[in-house]
Formats: sequence, C-alpha cells, structure tokens
Amino acid sequence: MRRLVTLVAAAVLVLPVGGAAGRPAAAGQPPGQAAGLRAAGGTPVCTVDDKRLPEVSGLAATEDGYVVVNDSSDVDNRRRIFFLDQDCAVTRSVRYPSRPRDTEDLARAPDGTIWIGDIGDNDRVRETIALWKLAPDAQSPVLHRVSYPDGAHDAEALLLSGDGTPIIVTKDSGTPGLYAPARALRAGQTTPLRRVGQFTLPRSTTSNPFSIFGRQLVTGGGVAPDGSRVVLRTYADALEFDVPDGDVVRAVTEGTPRVVPLPDEPQGETVTYAPDGSALLTLSEKGDGESAADPVLLRYPMADREPKPSPSPSTHATPGDRPFDRGRAAESSQDVTGAFVGAVAVTLLVLVAVGGFAIWRARRRPSARGR
Repeated sequence: MRRLVTLVAAAVLVLPVGGAAGRPAAAGQPPGQAAGLRAAGGTPVCTVDDKRLPEVSGLAATEDGYVVVNDSSDVDNRRRIFFLDQDCAVTRSVRYPSRPRDTEDLARAPDGTIWIGDIGDNDRVRETIALWKLAPDAQSPVLHRVSYPDGAHDAEALLLSGDGTPIIVTKDSGTPGLYAPARALRAGQTTPLRRVGQFTLPRSTTSNPFSIFGRQLVTGGGVAPDGSRVVLRTYADALEFDVPDGDVVRAVTEGTPRVVPLPDEPQGETVTYAPDGSALLTLSEKGDGESAADPVLLRYPMADREPKPSPSPSTHATPGDRPFDRGRAAESSQDVTGAFVGAVAVTLLVLVAVGGFAIWRARRRPSARGR
C-alpha cells in the first residue's frame, strides 16, 4: 500500500496536470517567454568591432545594413558618416567637407537622404549648431547652420516630420524642448529655429548606469519607416508615440507614449526602427579602456508588429498543415493528455484512499472467534 501511494504521488508531481506546465513556446518564441511578451533586454544582432566606432551616437537602419555617426571626436578618421552591412562591418565612409563640432544623432528620410544632427553642446556655448544633409548620390554632406531663439541648448535627438522638416529635441532634464527651422534651410546661411513645443518625460524606475539622471535626459530618436510612429529614448527607456497625420511635433507634445524599457545598456544614445518597423534597434557607446567590450547592436521586438508568415499561394493548407494550426493542435493535444493524466492520477489517489480506509476498518473489526 505504501509503495502504491508513493508511486501515485510521484506521478502526480512529475506529470503535468491540465497541460499548463511544460507547454512548448510558440514558433520563434524563446523558451520560458509568454506569448505577446518579450524578455527584459534586447536580443544581440551584431557587434561593432571597428576601432573607428567607439562612440556611436546616431543610428539608422537600411534594407542592407546601418548608417552610424560617432559622438564628437578629436581623431580625424572617426569624424565620418559610416555605412555598415548587416553584420555591423564598415563597408564605406563619407567625409565631411569641414570639421563638425559634435555630431549626436542622424535621421534617414524615405528617399534615402540622411540628416546628421551636429547639435551637441555640453557647455551650452555654441552660437550656432548645424544640420548636415547627405543626398542619396552625393559624395559629401551639405552644411546648414541654425540658431536657437532662446540661447544655447545641448541636444542629442533628431527627428524628421512627415514633410521632411528636421526637428531637434533638446537634452533639457525632465522637460525636453522641440525646435524646428523657422523657414527653409539654405546652405551658407544661418537659419533661425523656433520653439515648437515641449513635453514631460514620464516617471521611470528602469535600471541604467546613470540612475535617476539617466531617466530624465533624451539621448536619441527615430521615426518609423511608414511615418506612423516616432520614438525618443533616454539612457533607460524608449518612448513611442503614434503619429496619425505626419505631425511629429503634435504627436510628441500631446500624445501619451508607450514605454519600452531598455535596461542597463552601457551608454545608450541611439534608437531607430528596423526597416519593416517591427522592432526597435539600439547601440551603445563603447565603455572606457582598451579592455571594454565592443558595442553590440540590440533588437527589441514589438510584439504587436512581428511579421506574420503568409500561406503559400500554390497550396491549399488543410487544418493541421499550417504552422499556426500545428502549434494549436500540439497545444490542444497536450492539454487533453495533461487533463487525462491528471484525472487518472486523482482517481488513483481516491482509490488508494478508499482501499486504505477499507483495510483499516477490516483490521479494527472484531473477528468471529473473539465474539
């Protein structure tokens, strides 16, 4: 009896009841990750090990790779616009016609035009800042100088509105300001900026190397390929806003962002969208010292935008043939199996209990001889 009870108890502990435990992840889903959610931290895509790219501060994705720029640098060969392949290897670089002061972000227009924001000003002493425009077939970018209407600001984020207007987002703590050119940009002239709005960063507890300060400073931005969403980031989080009408300023200043934690990135100053808009991509600056790890491009999938497999047009799949059906059938089968095993285990326990009780009663009943 004891042996039977032990075996039944072991079966109940090991085997799943109701199919809940031990259910495999959906296709393409990491083990232990619930459907519709993603694990904390991004998925590594590739490593940037080129010695010329220790301080990447601007990032944009293309169909065949990435475009990046460094933060300000005293080293000449780091002051370039770099083009990378899908493995993060440099394929070519473009020189500036004159020395930029502090390049902090870049934005890529739908036609392939690249805008570089030479907008960094840690000491807030610059009388003008700059926007560099690199046309798709150009050999070097064109310089456009701009100036703030209310004194110097430090900034690290550059966005493009639906009509292609560059928008600068300042690094003012807690309440970043948004600035746009007051008139059309002209090479060789200084164009005044106008303040077009501000917004308040939401409260956050996301872990990052700079603690509370890292949650209050905007360090990069990007616009989705179809223009329907815009993202700004801090050292801790990405804030995504819907842009229903192409008005990026209104989306940021009046919208409510979705917060995507970017926990513990070493020094996260870039964010952009994957070419299909299904994920956010980030890249940190390299840490101090020769032994510091090379920067790793990270991918944060957006659960509601993951590409869905389309059925083959040449075949008519029957139920159970499609990946979704197979996954659903496997889950249903496992649910039924788990429920059956659970029911058997419970029944055995009941039978054991009843049998034990009967034996106990029989041993306590007086024998016929003793009456």
